[in-house]
Amino acid sequence: MARSLPHGRSGQPAGLTRLKDVVKTDPESFIRANTSLMAPPHVPEIRLHLASEAHELWLKTEEELEEIGLPPPFWAFAWAGGQGLARYILDHPETVTGKTVLDFASGSGLVAIAARRAGASHVLAVDIDPWAGTAIQLNAVENGVDLEFSGDDIIGRAVETDVILAGDVFYDRDFAASLVPWLRRLAGEGRTALVGDPGRAYLPKDRLEAKATYQVPVTRALEDSEVKKTTVWRFLAG
Repeated sequence: MARSLPHGRSGQPAGLTRLKDVVKTDPESFIRANTSLMAPPHVPEIRLHLASEAHELWLKTEEELEEIGLPPPFWAFAWAGGQGLARYILDHPETVTGKTVLDFASGSGLVAIAARRAGASHVLAVDIDPWAGTAIQLNAVENGVDLEFSGDDIIGRAVETDVILAGDVFYDRDFAASLVPWLRRLAGEGRTALVGDPGRAYLPKDRLEAKATYQVPVTRALEDSEVKKTTVWRFLAG
């Protein structure tokens, strides 16, 4: 994923583990040292290891993170699209109950956990960031669910699951251009493909059917407002 994280600010919060001191350790140690267990505001049933605005992780730019060898930690934040999609799954469990589910670009695993909690028979969380794999497993344990993880780049590949879920993935032109034909093809095969999106620039609205809309609380450190109107869409076949 290629999203930009918030610009760094001067100063370092007192009493926090310095990133340079922990980035050389294993991912689990880093995640535990630089996040807190919190419930995303729109999905209070689920607790995740997330970075709060009090943590140094919020204050680093992508360039600063690259200097210390840490990929942009998208897994440390509950993005609006994922919160909306997780809320929809929990409120409409029939969408996934008894079905196999793939959570694409899983990040923290929020949507994958919601699907498992809603009764999915098996959930595969996919993210190309190996750090996300560690975060997802930690979050799965915290919420008492079991998830499978894959770090493969699966765009364009055949998928055997009944349902495909993707939260907040239409933020980049090229990435969206590769996703749209793949998701449309999967929908054409009779699979349910749902996306959660807070109005990103490259959302293909003409190929989607709106299922629900939420007002999702977010942080100004990541977004341009404190609440994002987030819609859950279903991909149409064709």
